[in-house]
Amino acid sequence: MSKLRRLSGKQVVAVFTEFGFRVVDQYGSHMKLRRDAMAGSQTLTVPAHTQLDPGTLRAIIRQASRFIPEEELRPHFYR
Repeated sequence: MSKLRRLSGKQVVAVFTEFGFRVVDQYGSHMKLRRDAMAGSQTLTVPAHTQLDPGTLRAIIRQASRFIPEEELRPHFYR
């Protein structure tokens, strides 16, 4: 099984900007990303921490896989 990379919140935001998301709000240490799609707006929340815990990163990937196929996400988050 592939190993999950250790990424910061800013690195995760950079990945999702490649998929058309943009930062629309930040409250404390959490950034809200959004992109508009034909089915409505799609929203993700990413902590702005220097290093995300593996469980948090997996939860973000799981949340994003509702909008983006997991095959497209995998190269960005796994080795």
